[in-house]
Amino acid sequence: MSRLYVILDVFADRPLAGNPLAVVLDARGLDAAGMQAIAREFNLSETVFLLPAEDESRKAWLRIFTPDRELPFAGHPTVGTAVLLGLMDAVAGKGRDATFELEEAVGVVPCRAAATGKRSGRATFVLPKLPAPAGPVPDVAAAAAALGLDPADIGFEGHAPSCFDAGNLFAFVPVSGLDALARLRPDLARWDAAFAGDARRAAFVYTRETGDPGQAFRARMVRGSFEDPATGSAVAAFAGAVMAFDRPGNGEHALKIGQGYEMGRPSVIELGLRVSEGRLASATIGGSAVVVAEGSLFLP
Repeated sequence: MSRLYVILDVFADRPLAGNPLAVVLDARGLDAAGMQAIAREFNLSETVFLLPAEDESRKAWLRIFTPDRELPFAGHPTVGTAVLLGLMDAVAGKGRDATFELEEAVGVVPCRAAATGKRSGRATFVLPKLPAPAGPVPDVAAAAAALGLDPADIGFEGHAPSCFDAGNLFAFVPVSGLDALARLRPDLARWDAAFAGDARRAAFVYTRETGDPGQAFRARMVRGSFEDPATGSAVAAFAGAVMAFDRPGNGEHALKIGQGYEMGRPSVIELGLRVSEGRLASATIGGSAVVVAEGSLFLP
């Protein structure tokens, strides 16, 4: 039988930028092993499999797979799928703006999507889980060695290495500027000494220096030899680092984080914070996405 799929570039407003995402439109009848095999075939950072929602009032149930494993939650799959579902609603004459809920393993994810063109749109979702400190904090010297940097490159304006989890766990390593970010070269022999354990192998390295007045931070997300051009779940957890070190005041805050520039896949992730009584009350992740390919999988 054949199954339709769509590929989008997420956290970008033009093709061949951002983070590619495959979405299999109807995954009914596929078991986890079948989904995993298809995700390995696409070999993208994540592939989404759409299923009917368990609660009929919700839009869809998303299962998200990397080439190696299933994830409970991920940012660019949620934004990309929300944009795609919004575009499908627009084609069906249901309007160019939509609000709906998606089901993921992490929980229910409220989304808002808007079509901006025939194959482009924007979407924002509310974090189903607010960031929380998690795991031991990476040592400065060990983190610097694992990233191919000097200890003097680590930290700025009170920011220090930290660890937060908002559905997926990341280590956060602040660096002094764009020069240090560009010099980052993972040292695989020293990686586990700084980022040991399966859940902590991913390091989100960030700086306040951006080269773009519209962006609040620039970042790279590396996991050993792997680098991701745009990581929404990391930015979701990064809200914890922003709260811990910048301590934004009560009210609404909108931050843009640039990622993927060193890879030639420029991406912009939008982080929204609502702070009440000095605490993070809610947060959102948003951005643009464009459809770049459609096709069929021919499976036995």
